Amino acid sequence: MFKRVLFLLCLMPYALCLNSARAELKIDIIAGNLEPIPIAVQRFEFAKGHDKAAREIRDVVESNLKSTGLFRIIDLKAHPEQVKMDDMPKFGDWDAIRAQVLVQSKLSVQGDNYRLQFYLWDIKGREQIEAQVLVSSKKSVRRLGHIMSDAIYERLTGETGHFDTQIIFIAETGDMDARVKRMAIMDQDGHGFRHISDANTFVMSPHFSPNMQTVLFLSFRGDDPTVWSLDMNTGEQRRLGKFGGMTFSPRFSPDGNKVALSMVNKGATNIYEYDTAAKTLRQLTFGDHINTSPSYSPDGTQMAFNSDKSGSQQIHVLDMDTMKENRITFGSGRYATPAWSPDGNFIAFTRIDRDTFYIGIMNPRGRNEKILASGWFMEAPSWAPGSRRIVYHQTEKGPDDDTIRISRIRSVDITGQNDYEIRLPAGISGTDATWSPKLP
Repeated sequence: MFKRVLFLLCLMPYALCLNSARAELKIDIIAGNLEPIPIAVQRFEFAKGHDKAAREIRDVVESNLKSTGLFRIIDLKAHPEQVKMDDMPKFGDWDAIRAQVLVQSKLSVQGDNYRLQFYLWDIKGREQIEAQVLVSSKKSVRRLGHIMSDAIYERLTGETGHFDTQIIFIAETGDMDARVKRMAIMDQDGHGFRHISDANTFVMSPHFSPNMQTVLFLSFRGDDPTVWSLDMNTGEQRRLGKFGGMTFSPRFSPDGNKVALSMVNKGATNIYEYDTAAKTLRQLTFGDHINTSPSYSPDGTQMAFNSDKSGSQQIHVLDMDTMKENRITFGSGRYATPAWSPDGNFIAFTRIDRDTFYIGIMNPRGRNEKILASGWFMEAPSWAPGSRRIVYHQTEKGPDDDTIRISRIRSVDITGQNDYEIRLPAGISGTDATWSPKLP
């Protein structure tokens, strides 16, 4: 059973001078080739006997901020002083090492919980720009670090953070002719890995509901591949419905009340919308073609999908009110697996052209295409909250044997910079990765 820990997040009652600091410290995260912001994260003050937890939280924060490519962590050895909580930094000393941001923190014990207090200082502005208190179970040390990271990131960029999130994916093991595919989940930084389905059923394409209570996935049970749901609280699995044909590629609507899916019927593959409350099915696309990979726009008024009705696999957008659709991709090669960004500004896609795979983004009209990554085989982009980063999987041939396939989960930002691998446990390949919303 998967349990979520709720956190109390509150702004401390300090009189903070924010206006001038907000103008000075706002980072333009859209631009490429940015010079990282130098940030100093001090050693935490901590309750006696809790130094290990304090170090772990600090390590999480530093790792998260560094992973964005937007921040340069100043080594502890270069810190000119250890500023005690509620004391003012000596701004001139921090200026001397070119620090722009200083983070102070204190970890204390509050009954069975940890209480994490932290301040954020603008060195050039000579003022405190953020003060927060986080309270959590002692079992959730790493999550404290992720929430603190989000608070710092959001304050300095003005964008939604993505550190307090998880990634669900297919963990693959075994030989290629006897591959075992199990659903697995982990924190966005690769920690906390665990399987959430057994090894007896072949599964694919997991996707979260907006509230993260349910996961939809394709399950091959016997000779009947269909969409199933997994309750993340109870672990119960249920078939979504009996529709009379193979169903796959499920996606929740933004309000979580409907599911878009593809269904094979009389040789054609079309997209349908299933109302989970009314138990009704509505057909959205028509014709003797392959229409699949639906993705709702954030407001639910449009749906992107890929179709071969033009003669090759291309991305189309369907207006959910008028039911009119438009093809939006016309570049060379084939386009697939569209994924609408949470802010509605982009559609991510997979492009296949001349035996090379590409991960890219474009606007919802199919313009301003930007390639973020390319390789022998890669697909299935999924967005982080805040629409800054994308997760996808890349498959490569084995170094000594062309029959071996090794799949890795990677993350890249929308500038095409800072592309990195999310490490998995030894012996496990990862595919079909989907980024969760912010944890509740």
